[in-house]
Amino acid sequence: MTSHTVDPFRPATPAGAYDDLLARVLPQARDQRIWEPADGPLPALFVSHGAPPTLDDPQWLADLYAWGRSMPKPRAIVVVSAHWENAPAAVTGSAAGTPLYYDFGGFHPRYYTLQYATPDATDLARRVAGTLGRYTPVHQFTGRGLDHGAFIPLMAMYPAADVPVVQLSMPSLDPQALLTLGRRLRGLREEGILVIGSGFMTHSFAVMRNPALAGHTEAFDGWAADALARGDLDALTDYRAKAPGAAVAHPTADHFVPLLLTAGAATDPATATSAIDRIWYGNSIRSLQID
Repeated sequence: MTSHTVDPFRPATPAGAYDDLLARVLPQARDQRIWEPADGPLPALFVSHGAPPTLDDPQWLADLYAWGRSMPKPRAIVVVSAHWENAPAAVTGSAAGTPLYYDFGGFHPRYYTLQYATPDATDLARRVAGTLGRYTPVHQFTGRGLDHGAFIPLMAMYPAADVPVVQLSMPSLDPQALLTLGRRLRGLREEGILVIGSGFMTHSFAVMRNPALAGHTEAFDGWAADALARGDLDALTDYRAKAPGAAVAHPTADHFVPLLLTAGAATDPATATSAIDRIWYGNSIRSLQID
């Protein structure tokens, strides 16, 4: 067992918990049963993705891995991450082993050498472009690999890196635009393609600096979970005005609006269940599965 601390900000071995996960699960991850049409549509997911410290949190990694194992292995994955806004829509490079995009700073050098060499996703990129092409041109950024909003959670959910993946940009930070984009991707779920919105249920650096603000993030998290349980997409799209604690929980929209993408891609938002429900340094890392 690799030696590392449970404090993800001060690991004795950077990404040591991830090394442990790989050593424990890699053979069974490769053998996971692949989705078949008889399984029906895959759910749509909202993942609170974290940053490199996720790879030093054994519980977070274990939860993500168990979540991935609870479903058939998807035939492909489309991720919309908080960290890429581009209009019109764009997809990341689809060639096998496209280098990752290390869009973070100030961490140990090891995190900038991590690899997640997924298979060729050319067919998937074409499928996404064909699906959205009736509404908007779709560009391909051949040199841009997956950013950490995509590769960090997927490294834990599908550690064998054997599923084709493309990342799709957010056309804007408008909640309604993300809801619409999700609806346009909904049919992909029937083909065994997993649609993921990757953000953070609350994304407040202020609460990390001042734990006394935790009441704001807790209130926002509870409100969002309740709105989903009621299938109230109008409330979710108007979260700035309707959600308690919104100004603290989400000073910017980028980490919340991927939830609207997920809700749009789902058949019935009221079926949302929490695959992960935990507070991490004052923030909610609630992650959701919606049929």
